[in-house]
Amino acid sequence: MKKIVVLGSTGSIGRQTLDIVRAFPEEFDVVGLAAGNNRDTLLEQVKEFKPQYIYCTHRPAELPANVSFISMEEMVSLEEVDTVMVALMGSVGLVPTLKALRHGKLVALSNKEPIVMAGEMIKRFEAEYGGAVFPVDSEPSAIWQCMRGEDNTVRRLMITGSGGPFRNTPVTELTDVTPELALHHPTWTMGKKITIDSATMMNKAFEVIESHWLFNVPWDKIEVVIHPQSTIHSMVEFEDGSVKAQMGPPDMRLPIQYALFYPKRFFNDMIPKLDISISHSLTFQPMEPERYPCFSLAVSAGQRGGTYPTVLSAADEVAVGAFLDRKIGFTDIHRVVDQTLSDHQVMPGADVEEVLEANRWAAQRAGEIAGL
Repeated sequence: MKKIVVLGSTGSIGRQTLDIVRAFPEEFDVVGLAAGNNRDTLLEQVKEFKPQYIYCTHRPAELPANVSFISMEEMVSLEEVDTVMVALMGSVGLVPTLKALRHGKLVALSNKEPIVMAGEMIKRFEAEYGGAVFPVDSEPSAIWQCMRGEDNTVRRLMITGSGGPFRNTPVTELTDVTPELALHHPTWTMGKKITIDSATMMNKAFEVIESHWLFNVPWDKIEVVIHPQSTIHSMVEFEDGSVKAQMGPPDMRLPIQYALFYPKRFFNDMIPKLDISISHSLTFQPMEPERYPCFSLAVSAGQRGGTYPTVLSAADEVAVGAFLDRKIGFTDIHRVVDQTLSDHQVMPGADVEEVLEANRWAAQRAGEIAGL
């Protein structure tokens, strides 16, 4: 039985992780649950899954019987824990991820920001302490599945993206985009932050950075292509020209289950299956750089390295929040991130303190630029 901690248990990925646990009650023991402000949902989860430990931003006045309140860093360091699901939002996932790896845990990583902020450090911690990162994000998971059993002679990684809700919107009209329109994703149901990142294609740039570190593939061998149907989740082309694709309906429970059970696969009737008895269209089109200026900006920051990716992540987090709060416009997200990167004095980012300092600086500077 795997002993698991779920960080971000009340969010979209956290709840779907617990769906998998619920479907296989003999396979998992939930040791700890951590959440942000959604205390009521957390307490409902505690009643069902009976963890020994919990954490939330606002500690409950009374804890359930036999439950201890500890920090996320303490939770992921517990000796009995095997697997840590990191389903947090934004930079808050970095320190728990590093702490879990330092204690040799298997980290199922849904949260893109930690590996964007500190990909080199995360890979170093894997090598030094014996932990492992398994991608839960749909596209990196697809690449991981396609590369399984291969000798890694990769010619190209092809990351697919739906193009978001404004794939066909005239570029001149993007200045009028409201949060309500941006949150209406055509194929996926996700949290607010990642949905906005999908609309700007920032999430695809994060996936390029993520895939570079996870699979040790050079930047020039990673491409992004628009695939509106979201049926092919990514593809890998090998040296002989063969292309493998991972396909399925847009549902995050499959990559979650794959990471939790790797290397085994199990049937789960709650996960929708690809129905090939009906007609399907699979179309692809190139990404328009002028429609998604955040994409090129973000990939460039990843390639420059040092603390630039950390600043990228923090500035985007602030800018998206400001847009959702109607403090800035949709196209201002790029402006805020670009200016923050331009103002940054890069550091090597070789240790946690430097990364956290860059993150703090970027959040403050992006807030100033956004007028917060």
